[in-house]
Amino acid sequence: MNCDKNPQKIKNMFDEISNYYDFMNNGISLGTHYFIKHMALKILNIKPHAIILDLCCGTGDFSKIISKLYPTSKVIGLDFSINMLKLAKQKNPQSVFIQGDCTNLSFQDNEFDYITMGFGLRNIENRAKAISEIYRTLKPQGKFLHLDFGQHNKLSKIFDLIVITAVKLTGKNFKHYKYLLASKKEFPSPENLITEFENQGFKFIKRQDYLFGIISAQIMGK
Repeated sequence: MNCDKNPQKIKNMFDEISNYYDFMNNGISLGTHYFIKHMALKILNIKPHAIILDLCCGTGDFSKIISKLYPTSKVIGLDFSINMLKLAKQKNPQSVFIQGDCTNLSFQDNEFDYITMGFGLRNIENRAKAISEIYRTLKPQGKFLHLDFGQHNKLSKIFDLIVITAVKLTGKNFKHYKYLLASKKEFPSPENLITEFENQGFKFIKRQDYLFGIISAQIMGK
């Protein structure tokens, strides 16, 4: 499958799947995705009263976890999909959610103490521009957490079979999940991603793998 990441097509896709996005995530990950996000965010050790930007926030899982772990922090969630943002606001009424483009952020330089992105960079057509914008808007000494699929190993192939089975059993639109598998397959390894981040000026802090490397978190500093 051609992994077309045209921004309008990506926006339309997530608008279409928004009403069953969380349900499918829970099924496909066998309920592990939320706990992995929780563990990855704890590594950041966010300081009190921090200002945090959650890019590609989707239905607001990161924002919800951050608010629980660090209740004095201010979280701004940004996503391309209006329908996903509506669900995020329902789950996190105390957080701020705005529609926006990760490759053209409307924020000032050095505005955020932390920036997070979970399972979003993989869907951005101009990945280098998005990374550049993250670096620009992050404060000096700030931290960036990226979480997504990791190594393309045998267990990763088992995950692919779980996705195919879950979609067929639930009768959901398989076209969108074919895109998920294609985007996962072509996404750079954690090692190559770290190099991409470093090429934009970031400094490597820590990498943490989950589920035997299927999922990987990278923490980069400015």
